[in-house]
Amino acid sequence: MANGDYLPLPRHACDDSLSSLTLSSRRVGDGYTTKTPHGGTLTVYSSSSATEESASTYTYSYAYGPTGLAGLFRNRYAAGCAIFASVGGISFGYDQGVIANVLVMKDFVSRWPVGPWEKGIMTAVLELGALFGALLAGVFADKYSRRRSIFLASLVFCAGSAFQAGAQSLNHLILGRAIGGLGVGALSMLSPLYMAEISSPELRGSLMALEQLAIVSGVVFGFWAGFLTRNVPGSASWRIPLALQFLPGISLCLGCFLLPPSPRFLVLKGRLDEAMQSLSKLRLRTAAEAPHDPLLQLELLEMQVDVALETRWLGNNDGEKSVNSWRRLFCREYIDRTSIGIMIMFFQQWSGINALLYYGPTLVTSIGLEGDLVTLLVSGGIGIVQFLAVIPAIFYLDRLGRKPLLRAGGSALMSLSHIVIAVLIHRYEGNWPAHSSAAWLAVICIYAFTAAYGVSFGPIGWVLPSEVFPLSVRSKGVSLATASNWVNNFLIGLVTPPMIQSSAGIFFLFGTACFAAHFWSTYFVPETAGISLEEMDAVFGTTAGKEDRRVKVEVSTSLTRAWHWCNGEIRVFAREYQGCPPPKET
Repeated sequence: MANGDYLPLPRHACDDSLSSLTLSSRRVGDGYTTKTPHGGTLTVYSSSSATEESASTYTYSYAYGPTGLAGLFRNRYAAGCAIFASVGGISFGYDQGVIANVLVMKDFVSRWPVGPWEKGIMTAVLELGALFGALLAGVFADKYSRRRSIFLASLVFCAGSAFQAGAQSLNHLILGRAIGGLGVGALSMLSPLYMAEISSPELRGSLMALEQLAIVSGVVFGFWAGFLTRNVPGSASWRIPLALQFLPGISLCLGCFLLPPSPRFLVLKGRLDEAMQSLSKLRLRTAAEAPHDPLLQLELLEMQVDVALETRWLGNNDGEKSVNSWRRLFCREYIDRTSIGIMIMFFQQWSGINALLYYGPTLVTSIGLEGDLVTLLVSGGIGIVQFLAVIPAIFYLDRLGRKPLLRAGGSALMSLSHIVIAVLIHRYEGNWPAHSSAAWLAVICIYAFTAAYGVSFGPIGWVLPSEVFPLSVRSKGVSLATASNWVNNFLIGLVTPPMIQSSAGIFFLFGTACFAAHFWSTYFVPETAGISLEEMDAVFGTTAGKEDRRVKVEVSTSLTRAWHWCNGEIRVFAREYQGCPPPKET
């Protein structure tokens, strides 16, 4: 559900002959919920603040339909487009999942003997490429469009897959993973960006969690594809799963131009008529219905205001915009929010999840389990547990809040699991066959850690950065958080193989990081679920969001064709469709 502010404008005579919005319920706090054509709702209510400024300012929220599964079905075209765009997340996850099996396949190991350092380079080079891919994708997305950037990123990803599948030397494979990393990093930014921009307001949260589900699905598919081909004779055992990366890449290449263009990108380029056409298609409105749907007009107006706000704060010149937006992230009013975006990704990676995904079979062997089949099955279960854990997070993340999940549901159990594993390895490392029950207890702890991560730092790591930043710096703030993810992912991939030599030490390191995450989430992370931009200022003790809000209201006055004041009440209309809110109760 989208939220915003109204600015009272000069009064206009209220024409009772105009078709009015139908009142469906009265909202607490002098607010009204009105029905709009095609099943939407618009709620208008006055600010709870008693200040002079807020006394003349009203807020609103709107939705095209219900949330959850019912909303996804009702808005099935936009949901289908978003699901297809999430294939970028599958490619991201698949590349992470497939490498765990490849590194222990007999033909691969005998063909190119690799030590801990080479394993670290092979894994970490993808993250390094992804870091640059994510940073470059933002530039291309604003200059050439989201769809063209997705097409280019998919081509790069396919090129990297070709190098990996056809590698004739270890250097070819490393080069292929670096090239593929560029595509993976770009898609990790472009897919969520496109999904957010085409989704209706009430479905954006669910679809963001869907992106995490796509990533985990890719991890599961990648791992089990390698598991099923591990006994194929010759190099086909590892070339086949690496070649299967072509499937999501080619799917995006062929299908991305069938997707509708991003309405926000069209507004950014000043192509308002095309933006309305695309928005109408995404909301399942015909050309005849679009001019009479106030929610379409309101959503388009919000996009115009957002673009104007960005220009107002950051300037017209592209270079000036970029410098100013990055600079603002580190000023006094934003530094706390910036640190949250950076640190949530730091703790997400140093929790140890990707070490388990990249080197699962090797780490499982370190806890005393023997036999290729057993170690692969146990490590493959890590992805399945994470996949299952993300599903309830989709439904309960907003209900339970971010902070309780990060603390008790996440970091506490994650830290305890790692510490128990470290103690078990330290005590029984030299005599695992005589203590098989201790080995399986360690497996249970690995699964407990994975489940705790799946409902906490996994999805919240992507959600929290998008919530703490005000509108004018949100895109850069999220980009910086994403860069933190890839930098720490790179370090994890690089340092884990040498540290596996001391298995107890690496689990103790991850346990310490999770304990620090518990302390951090307890004392430094505010609860952001259901917090408005104005309330977020009070949480952080700044006026950054309030200043954005003031400028947004000022910008809105230049678009008066969508906002009118009627007899002291809010009046919203869209071209021929007009309506007055119900009178106050007497």
